[in-house]
Amino acid sequence: MSPEALPPDPFAGDPDDPARSMEALDDHRDSRWTDTGETDAPPLTEAERGEILADLADLAVYQALLSGRGIRGIVVDCTDCGEQHFHEWNLLRASLQQLLDEGRMRPHEPAYDPDPADYVTWEYCRGYADATLDNDA
Repeated sequence: MSPEALPPDPFAGDPDDPARSMEALDDHRDSRWTDTGETDAPPLTEAERGEILADLADLAVYQALLSGRGIRGIVVDCTDCGEQHFHEWNLLRASLQQLLDEGRMRPHEPAYDPDPADYVTWEYCRGYADATLDNDA
């Protein structure tokens, strides 16, 4: 979206702009991203690309098997913040594709008030798929 399409900044030109106090912190921005949005991260190795492609393929199987049972996505225990992150199928797919295409995932909005019963772990998905596909053989 172009800056012209956004609403005007209500604090433009205001010397008391509250955002000025946050400029020094700048914690919200990953230093690996340049001002143009490009990353200076090293390119993915072939092994890393292979793992992401395998995860995308697994994700498609997991969604096909579990979305009809009311599962909305995958929950991940975040080692950085110690909280659980709830990823809907499409968001996780888009994030993995972005990692494959750009070498990193950009931050995204967390799920709003997710019901933990609607999400399962990657390990649960793997076990469910293994059991389901073994029974079909």
